[in-house]
Amino acid sequence: MKDTKPTIVPRVLISGGGTGGHIYPALSIADAVRRRHPEARILFVGASDRMEMKTVPAAGYTIEGLPVAGFDRRRPWRNFGVLLKLWKSLRMARAIVRNFRPDIAIGVGGYASGPTLKAAQRAGVPTLLQEQNSYAGVTNKLLARRARRICTAYPGMERFFPADRITLTGNPVRKELPDCTADAAAARAALGFDPGTPLVLFVGGSLGALTINNAVAEAVESGKMAEAPFSVLWQTGKNESRRCMKIAEAVGADKLKAKPFINDMATAYAAADLVVARAGAGTISELQLLGKAAVLVPSPNVAEDHQRRNAEALTSRDAAVMVLDADAATDLWATVTRLMQNPQERHMLSRNIHGMALENSDEKIADEIDKILQNGTQRN
Repeated sequence: MKDTKPTIVPRVLISGGGTGGHIYPALSIADAVRRRHPEARILFVGASDRMEMKTVPAAGYTIEGLPVAGFDRRRPWRNFGVLLKLWKSLRMARAIVRNFRPDIAIGVGGYASGPTLKAAQRAGVPTLLQEQNSYAGVTNKLLARRARRICTAYPGMERFFPADRITLTGNPVRKELPDCTADAAAARAALGFDPGTPLVLFVGGSLGALTINNAVAEAVESGKMAEAPFSVLWQTGKNESRRCMKIAEAVGADKLKAKPFINDMATAYAAADLVVARAGAGTISELQLLGKAAVLVPSPNVAEDHQRRNAEALTSRDAAVMVLDADAATDLWATVTRLMQNPQERHMLSRNIHGMALENSDEKIADEIDKILQNGTQRN
């Protein structure tokens, strides 16, 4: 007699966001689940005023928003409102879990991840954490006590999490980045630059970085940019775009292009001989996978100073150069100029950072998700 047991349709809850560094890995995980389970029901939970509320629906997924916000470490008197938002978010997260009835809840970091994963764990839903950084945050350390699996991007995370629940997977990156086949000259031409002139990519993340922007602005205003034997592609972030684009006009678009946001990061990376960026986990994973020489400027405005720790995990292996945020005004442009005059050092950085890459991270995380789903099916 033919087996007529019904197919189990997995219900997957994914929570996190706030920046592209959290959203793009979450989308990569969702895509990997959908490739394996086309019928899966996938629901995202994010922060209601952050970029995931637009980015996730644009990728074809449903999202619900929570009013959660990050704590203000510089002005603690403002955190009463943050606590009120957290209380509301916890109530809303419980309702989402109750109504969606997920088979698994996945946390990728970001404001919404804590309330959502906490609500899932209280409801008995198995949870998987994706820790992107080399130094675990407080929320993930608390959630790890009841997590079924913790997927990490760096070795040695036993100092934060139970060793028997850790799987080293790396951080998923946008699939279009490793799939880009354009060489540097073709990529520069596609971006409107001279194909034969080296190029530096300055990128401060999806929201921009004031310190990096100020370093480029000073180089333009002092005449250093005009004298540089390289071109610059400058992602300014939306908040700084008007000021920076006006500054860039003094140089000319054939040598310096300023953009609020770069949609085609695959081509931008392919064109770059050197990348200047913050030290977010997602950015570092992209640099590793693509083997890009980089100058990292860690943001000082993050929990547990984790960006500096991320950068140090590379600099200790001669896989990147770090310029501290406080030193960027005096040191960043000089460091970039030195590296652009030293192709041997750039080649060493490229080789070493690529050696740290962990490939197919989305599929490795999907493997762990499937194991949890299978265990749940067996119990049911």
